[in-house]
Order: sequence, then structure tokens, then C-alpha cells
Amino acid sequence: MSLPSPWRADFPAFAAFARDGQTYLDSAATAQKPQAMLDALLGYYAGGAANVHRAQHAPGERATRAFEDARAKVAAWLNAESASQIVFTGGATESLNLLAYGLEHLFVEGDEIVVSALEHHANLLPWQQLAQRRGLVLQVLPLDAAGDIDLEQAGRLIGPRTRLLAVSQLSNVFGRWQPLETLLALACARGVLTVVDGAQGAVHGRHDLQALDCDFYVFSAHKLYGPDGLGVLYGRPQALERLRHWQFGGEMVQQADYLEARFRPAPLGFEAGTPAIGAAIAFGATLDYLQSLDGAAVAAHEAALHARLLAGLRTVDGLHLLAEPHTALASFVIEGVHNADLSHLLAEQGIAVRAGQHCAMPLLRRLGLPGALRVSLGLYSDGDDLERLFAALRHALELLR
Repeated sequence: MSLPSPWRADFPAFAAFARDGQTYLDSAATAQKPQAMLDALLGYYAGGAANVHRAQHAPGERATRAFEDARAKVAAWLNAESASQIVFTGGATESLNLLAYGLEHLFVEGDEIVVSALEHHANLLPWQQLAQRRGLVLQVLPLDAAGDIDLEQAGRLIGPRTRLLAVSQLSNVFGRWQPLETLLALACARGVLTVVDGAQGAVHGRHDLQALDCDFYVFSAHKLYGPDGLGVLYGRPQALERLRHWQFGGEMVQQADYLEARFRPAPLGFEAGTPAIGAAIAFGATLDYLQSLDGAAVAAHEAALHARLLAGLRTVDGLHLLAEPHTALASFVIEGVHNADLSHLLAEQGIAVRAGQHCAMPLLRRLGLPGALRVSLGLYSDGDDLERLFAALRHALELLR
């Protein structure tokens, strides 16, 4: 079964990869970009760049209109009630740091923040550091045997001192959708603020944030086939109102004097300085492109490809999956083989996969592993990519064993 991707030609990087003999299977780290995004990025700069919200001239008005159109497209993509609920940041990591600083005033010593044992560093370290600054307790939700957040333990650990729950929607190591609906309902019933890290989840399927019913949701554009240097922070209006400003500078000011100042509410109040204008406009074009695709066909292709990936990996002697992934990726180790050695030999054969701890060092340590290999897919991946991976894997193991 060849499993060709009908959308691969929309991504010019694959022509370059073919010329260089490269097979790209690291989309969970960053995705390739469609021509529509590249055209929009070039169009913005070639057509005349200008700053947003401050100029009365035509280029400034055009840039402002395109920038705000992009915000509206993100809101529509997430089914937010209003574009004013969308704050542009520098990435998911910056969004989570914004929340950790912007919500700090709500905590007093002894309060609790709850994360899970599978969080990557971006959704662990900002909360860990906040806990250290304010004398808070960081509770870590354990996982069950399948690699999901243990709901029974969550029911005990999310308690009267819990003020915030921050969890990932889709694990970047296990590739498993987490039981968000139950967790969010539990947190909501106990008056706990909720943050969902959609860094991986936003890439695989549309998510209705009104239905998801979280206070905050974050992701990065570059994983969703958009430009790098741009992130999204969605917040409920009541949740955004609780945020305090955390970065200060131009644009976010309502009124300023030498000794005091007042600042705008979200979203502009949290976009100090010149935002990533070209990136936001290009991301709007990316969402237009994704919107034009048949979502069911994309999901079916990714599911078939993922099944093929798992079937092929299971034929490798001594290979152990870290979990049974639901979608998009597979992380594994091979008995007697160090992940760095295997990654090196795969790279020499033009296979781009991820090796190491996947920015989830505590999780890998808890598993007793120095690292693992991760193969991750995008809508442009195809069956030939996987056949090259399997052949390279067999050859590498012949050399290592």
C-alpha cells in the first residue's frame, strides 16, 4: 500500500528534501509550510511592510487590517466567541510563561498548581518556577499503565487548595489524547482555573474551544503548518480579565506618564512592542489553506499512515513502544541499542527523526530511559517515507548488533 499524500505537492520543502535525499519524519518538532503561507509571507514584505495599529497612512492601515483579519481567522478556527479572545505571542512557550506571570497575583503561599507527569518542559517549568517564587505546592498527576493521566488519582489530588490545572491535550511523547473532558469538568466543579497546552493537539483535528470549556488554550503556529515565532493564547473573557500585564512597552499602553501608566485589556494589552505582523498574516493564509482541505480525508490519511507506521515498527526485533499512540507519532526504544547511535545512523541515511528526551526530561527519567526515538507525521507524509524509514532502520540495526 503506497499511501500517497494528495497534499504533498502543496509543500515545496518536499521537492528540496527529494533533491537532498532527505526523508522528513519530525513534524511534531516543526511542520513544513504550504505554498499558500510562503506566498502570503512574501506578499506582505514585498508589498510594503508597515507597523500595525499606530499609523494613519495607507500601508499601516493595510497591515493592521490584514493582521486583525488573521486574528479573526484564528478565532474562527477555534470557534472562539470573539477575536478579542485571541492574543498573539511568540509561541506556546511564551503563552505559558505569560500565564504564569500574569496569574501570579492570584496565588498565596500554600496554594496548589496541578500538572501531569507527561508534560513537556514548556508546560512544566513556568509553573514550577511560579511555585518556587510564591511558595506554592506543585502537584504532579501520575499516569496509568496506558500512559494517560490517572483520573482516580486526579480526583484526589485536585482539591480545595488547587488554584490551577495545566495539562497537555496530546502527549508529544506518547501520542495519546488525554482525558480532558473529565479533567476539565472536575476542575470546573472545584473552581480551578484551567490551562490546556494544545501544542500537539491543535495540529490533529479542529477543536471547538467553546465546547472544550477551558479557561486558556495555547499552541504554536509553526507546528500547525504556519510560520515560526508566532503563538496563540486563547482565553475566556472572564479569564483574560484576571491576567495582569507582564511585558511593557509600546502599543499596549492606554495612557502613560513618567511615574505611572495604564494599559489596554486583551488582546492588545498583552502584545507589547511590534508583534510578528508578517507571521500572523501568513498564519491566516495557512488557516485558509487548511480550511480548504477535506478534513475527513486528512484524518483518514493520517490514521492510515499511522497504522502503517505502527505495523512496520512492530516487525523490528527488540523494539518497544513507549505507549500505544492514538495518532501522529510513535516513540520507541530498541533493546541493546542507544537512541543516539541509532539516530546518527538514520540521519546518515537521510532519515530525519527525533532522538533524546523530547523536552520531557522528567517523564523519560520516570520511565528509566536516557532517551527514545520519535517518528512523527504530518498531512503531507506518505507511505514511501515510511518504507525508507523501515529500510534505514533495518540497515542501522545490522550495523549496531
